[in-house]
Amino acid sequence: MNTNEIKKIISYWIATARHDYETMNSLFKNRRYSDSLFFAHIVLEKVLKAHAVEVLKKQARYTHNLVLLAEDAKLLLSEEEWNLLAEVNRFNIRTRYPDEKLQFYKQCTKAYTQDYLTKIKKLHNNLCLKLRKNKLKE
Repeated sequence: MNTNEIKKIISYWIATARHDYETMNSLFKNRRYSDSLFFAHIVLEKVLKAHAVEVLKKQARYTHNLVLLAEDAKLLLSEEEWNLLAEVNRFNIRTRYPDEKLQFYKQCTKAYTQDYLTKIKKLHNNLCLKLRKNKLKE
């Protein structure tokens, strides 16, 4: 894969993550808390895939597992950030499988969702900052 192809793929992941970030915020404002957290997972997944592509110089693996994507990207994260990725992985699974959906909906109060979105937004911003710094090094 050549440099231009890699840049296009990274740009794709960043642009679609930006779009999904707006969706995540809109869903929260409309009190669709579990859906907002599902999109929060997607936002992190896409930014992590951009990092993985940057490091691996090929397409990121086809997975929704945030921890695996961060490992592929060889990111230096704090223990707290690794734990957050593992926790946020649940938001993808719990919104997809019927037997867990109702329980997850009940868990997703405004306060619960706001707490996670605050942490996720902070991590998202840090990951985007790392991408920008790497781009400046080029």
